[in-house]
Amino acid sequence: MTHLFSPFQQRGVTFRNRIGVSPMCQYSSTDGFANDWHLTHLVSRAVGGAGLVFTEAAAVEPEGRISPQDLGIWSDQHIETLAKINQQIHQAGAIAGIQVAHAGRKASNSVPWEGGKPIDETQGGWRPVFAPSAIAFNSENSPLPEALDLAGIERIKNAYINSAKRSVEAGFQVIEIHAAHGYLFHEFLSPLSNQREDAYGGSFENRIRLLVEVASDIRDVVPDHYPIWVRISATDWIENSWDIDQSVELAHKLKSLGIDAIDSSSGGILNGLGSKIPVGAGYQTAFSDRIRRETGMNTAAVGLITAPEQADHIVRTGQADFVLIGREFLRDPYWAARAAKELGIKDLVVIKRE
Repeated sequence: MTHLFSPFQQRGVTFRNRIGVSPMCQYSSTDGFANDWHLTHLVSRAVGGAGLVFTEAAAVEPEGRISPQDLGIWSDQHIETLAKINQQIHQAGAIAGIQVAHAGRKASNSVPWEGGKPIDETQGGWRPVFAPSAIAFNSENSPLPEALDLAGIERIKNAYINSAKRSVEAGFQVIEIHAAHGYLFHEFLSPLSNQREDAYGGSFENRIRLLVEVASDIRDVVPDHYPIWVRISATDWIENSWDIDQSVELAHKLKSLGIDAIDSSSGGILNGLGSKIPVGAGYQTAFSDRIRRETGMNTAAVGLITAPEQADHIVRTGQADFVLIGREFLRDPYWAARAAKELGIKDLVVIKRE
């Protein structure tokens, strides 16, 4: 029977188990560069038994960062340090993954411990901030973003293509496109933030167009033996907005393009305003379950998955193929090793590389 510590094969990549380190912002970069903090943070989780270790969201252009301290993959100069980190992740038996991202209208904020509020050029931030439509994220303190014109959309698409190529050169074997949590692609998906009247707004087909085009482009430039994942917010938790029905339909489309897994999260489009989120243990798992059942696509579950028995149950019952752990890996870098012990797994399966 499939369980949490079953190896998982996807294209040409074999994961030693079904446990992944979820992308988590570290706010520790300068000019997008990884450093010793990232080396320690990422490699320690690989040593601790995770099968997949994702970086935090890596911005595809400087203006796509959430904060000035975010990781980046917009320059060839970012490759060298990431490659050294990935080599050690692989030596520890894990697979290195990167989440490529653009923050859209949620860009240019201070770090959380300084308030997480929008900042301008005098505070190390930048303007303009881009979005599908000129609608602010938060009317109280967020700046009005510039609506991307068609030339801007082409610039973003090229930024993703080039960042995917750099990711492969840096040794990442899984690339995840971040289309959740109110960032740029999610802003295009949701009618709450996308009020365009051109080919990128209005109908469902138009709202998913940019993500679909970028996913297709990335699939074309990434080697066929490497998986590509997409993280989505399966619902906005708001009526008459983006919802699980549309997410299932989107997953069908992405599967037809060769995308390998949907990482099912939720929320983030309106800073919690007007949404009622039933937060609790594994509260988003039903989304990965439904997408998996109705599309036949691999899925990853994420969100308040904390106990080994809980994670194992999700995999054993087919609610997801993979479980992504965030805060528990911050509390315990050896969460996977501890889970193996609690579940009676005598030895972690380590992939040996020549």
